[in-house]
Amino acid sequence: MAVFVLDKRKQPLMPCSEKRARLLLERGRAVVHKRYPFTIRLRDRVGGDTQALRLGIDPGSKATGLALMRESDGQQRHVLCLFELLHRGFQIKKALEQRAAFRRRRRSANLRYRAPRFDNRTRPEGWLPPSLQHRVDTVTAWVERLRRLAPITALDQELVRFDTQKLDNPEVSDIEYQQGTLLGYEVREYLLEKWGRECAYCGATETPLEIEHVEPRSRGGSNRVSNLSLACHACNQEKDRQSLTDFFATSKRLKKRLKANGLSANVQLERVQRQLKQPLRDASAVNATRWALFDALKATGLPVTVGTGGRTKYNRQRLGIPKTHALDAACVGAMEALHDWPVPTLMIKATGRGSYQRTRLTRHGFPRGYLMRQKQVHGFQTGDRVKAIVPAGRKAGTHIGRVAVRKTGRFNIQTPQGAVQGISHKHCTLIQRGDGYGYHLTPSINH
Repeated sequence: MAVFVLDKRKQPLMPCSEKRARLLLERGRAVVHKRYPFTIRLRDRVGGDTQALRLGIDPGSKATGLALMRESDGQQRHVLCLFELLHRGFQIKKALEQRAAFRRRRRSANLRYRAPRFDNRTRPEGWLPPSLQHRVDTVTAWVERLRRLAPITALDQELVRFDTQKLDNPEVSDIEYQQGTLLGYEVREYLLEKWGRECAYCGATETPLEIEHVEPRSRGGSNRVSNLSLACHACNQEKDRQSLTDFFATSKRLKKRLKANGLSANVQLERVQRQLKQPLRDASAVNATRWALFDALKATGLPVTVGTGGRTKYNRQRLGIPKTHALDAACVGAMEALHDWPVPTLMIKATGRGSYQRTRLTRHGFPRGYLMRQKQVHGFQTGDRVKAIVPAGRKAGTHIGRVAVRKTGRFNIQTPQGAVQGISHKHCTLIQRGDGYGYHLTPSINH
């Protein structure tokens, strides 16, 4: 993974290799500017030649892929860095619903009758709910952050649209359907995301998957997405005209396959039935934010080109590249080849910057604990990334991760191996101040 480089005046230069960054640090020509994403600052250089860098963006409901690439002649792309930005839109929605419930209870408890009023609250044009606006804001914030670290010259966005009306009711047409007909690709892509790119029945992966009617057409089943699943060829052929419950009850091959994976037929049947009822909220979130994100990216002043989801999938399959959010971002738009793509991916999880609420509540709304008024303890704040070296005891060793401060001065550190509790602040060293995100690096994916 490439290392970001800044000059003496904190202006972005071309990213360099990890080896070159290590040599610059060892020779004293550079200092560490930021840990995540790793950035160095040169001590003896101002300005320099740069090349064209393109940032690919693959927007999603739960995660957005980002890929920083260097372009050469003939639409040849060379991947420098891969990022996957995990959103917290559903947590925001849940928190707002809880807040509204608490306010409603307080009003009804303290006021016996409240007269109705007119809804005189106006919303500006282009208004989005906070849970959706969060997705637009976090993506644009990271685009601006990466622009400060690298000389980005162009942006690519996948402007995908899921046809939710066609997904829910494929038979709708003519006057009832005014939006035009989208390709069947959208249905298949939605099912791949919904079922995790594996057989819904036996869990097989790395095999061609076929669209399968859960309730067969011969038994009155429809083409609605709530009646569609993905199945491997063996399960699709064996299920045939059987109902879902009969298939799980009679198939010896399926039971044997599930038992080898540590699952029972009843548990898998319940999972499939529950997954069939999953709403179309992910597709709706992408549809609602796609143009708002496009307008926000245009406001950055960089040229923005858009590509369809079908073009992205075509590029990925043509070049034999695995399916991830970050690699999808690298395949957006017109391109001939993609080089150096097996690099680690930096996972960026939106965690927020804390809460104004100082009272912890039970699920019934009663207080169960109170938080400190001050957010910093001994110079540390929840969300900071620290390195703790414990010399002795049961927790002896080096622990690196996100810290959760306590008033007692004994903190909890969330490491990739799990949470380590009760670490004294005396053993902690600050690595990077909390910025509302959590970071961890995943290994590269090969063919």
